[in-house]
Amino acid sequence: MSLFTNFPLWAALIAIAFAQIIKIPIHLIATKEFKPSLAFSTGGMPSSHSAAVAALTTGIGIMENVTSTVFAVSCVFSIITMFDATGVRRQAGEHAIVLNQMRKDFLYFVEGAKDWKKKAEYEKRKDLKELLGHQPIEVFFGGLTGICIAFILYLL
Repeated sequence: MSLFTNFPLWAALIAIAFAQIIKIPIHLIATKEFKPSLAFSTGGMPSSHSAAVAALTTGIGIMENVTSTVFAVSCVFSIITMFDATGVRRQAGEHAIVLNQMRKDFLYFVEGAKDWKKKAEYEKRKDLKELLGHQPIEVFFGGLTGICIAFILYLL
C-alpha cells in the first residue's frame, strides 16, 4: 500500500485536523469567545487524540477486517490512548491548576512582604499548561468523531 493511498493513515490525520479545527466553533458557541489558538492546543472538545486513534482503528478494521492481528493491536493502542487522555494527562492538568495558583499566591505574599526588584524576571515566567487531558465526554466524542470520519472517508 502506497503512503498516499494508505486509508487508515489518512483517516487518522484528517480526524486530527477536523477535531482540532472544530474546537474553535464549539468553544465559540459554549463561551462566546473566539479563540483560534485552540486549533493548535491540547485538551478540549473533542479529543483529537481519541479521534485519531478511533479513525485509525476503524480504517484498519475497514481495510484489513476486524479479525486481523493489526486491528487487534490498533484497538488496544486506542483504548490505552483514550484511557491515558482521561487519566494521567487530565490529572497533570489538574496539578498544573493547583501549582499555578500556589505560585501566584506565593508571589503575592512575597511582593507584599518586601520590594521585589526582579519584576522583569517575574513577568517572563509562564504558567504551567493546565489543559492537558480530557474529560471522559471529550474522549467519547473524540472517538465517535474518528469513527464517523473514517466511515465517511471510506464511502467517498
